[in-house]
Amino acid sequence: MKKNAPLKKAKIFDPYHARTFTIRWCVRILLLLFTLITLYPLFWNIMSSFKTTEEILISLTALPQGLAWDNYVRAFVAANMGEYLFNSIFVVTLSLTLLLILTVPCAYALARYRFFGSRVIELLFATCLFIQTVYIFIPLYNLMHRLNMLDNLWALSLVYAAISVPFAAFLLAGYMRGLSPSFEEAAKIDGCGNWRTLLKIVVPMSKPGIITIAMLNGIGFWNEYILALVTLRSPANHTLPIGVANLFEVQRRATDFGALYAALMIVLIPTLIIYFIGQRHLTKGIALGGVKE
Repeated sequence: MKKNAPLKKAKIFDPYHARTFTIRWCVRILLLLFTLITLYPLFWNIMSSFKTTEEILISLTALPQGLAWDNYVRAFVAANMGEYLFNSIFVVTLSLTLLLILTVPCAYALARYRFFGSRVIELLFATCLFIQTVYIFIPLYNLMHRLNMLDNLWALSLVYAAISVPFAAFLLAGYMRGLSPSFEEAAKIDGCGNWRTLLKIVVPMSKPGIITIAMLNGIGFWNEYILALVTLRSPANHTLPIGVANLFEVQRRATDFGALYAALMIVLIPTLIIYFIGQRHLTKGIALGGVKE
C-alpha cells in the first residue's frame, strides 16, 4: 500500500513582502529612468563629436554617417585646445599636491589630538563647507591683485588648494577617526615619532580616504571656470573650461559645431577615466568618511 504523498503547503499572501517587493521594483525603475536621463546627453555629445556640421544641422538625433576624426584635430590645433589641456593638467596636478600636503597632517591632528582651539578649528572648517567661492570672490580677487598673483598658474593652484582644505580636512578627519589607533600605538612603542607614524602607518591605511578627496577636488579643479576666467588674463594661461567657452563663441559664429562637440569631449574624457579608475575607492572613502568617534 502506497504511502500518502506529503501535502503541499498553501501559499499565504503576505502584505509586508508584497509591499517590499513593489517598493523595490519602483526604486529600480526610477533609478533606471534617472540613469537613462543622465546618460543620454553623454551619448548625444559623443555621437555629435563624430558628425560633420552638415549632419548636425540636418538632424541632431541621427547617427553619424561616418567618424569625423578631423573634428578633434581642429579642436586641438585650430582652437588651441592642446595648450589649454596642458595648463589644466598642470593646475590640477599642482593643486592636488599642495592640497594633500596641507590636508593630511591637518586631518590627522584633528582626528587624533586634542589641543587648545582644536574644536574651534574643526567648527570653522565645518562652517567653511557652506562658503562658496563666489561669496568671497571680490576680496579674494583684491588680495591676489595686491600680492601680484593674477595671471599666474602657480598662484591659481595655491588658491585652489587653500579654498579646498576645509572640505578635504573635514572629510579625511572623519575617515581617520574610523581607523583603529592600535597600529599607531604599536608604532610609537617601536620608537616612531609623530611624523613617521603619520607617513608609515596612517597614510597607507587612509589610502581610500585620500583617493576620495583627491578625486572629488581634482574634478572640481578641472571644471572650475569663474575664478580661472577672472584671474587668468593672457590666452597662453587659459585652462580648458575657458578654452571651451571661447571656442563656443567662435564656432557658434563659424558654424563649426563638430569641433565644438569634440572640444567638449576632450574636457569630459579625463573626468570619466579618473572616475572609472577610482570608483571603488571613492565609494569606500565616502562611506567611511562619516564615521564619528
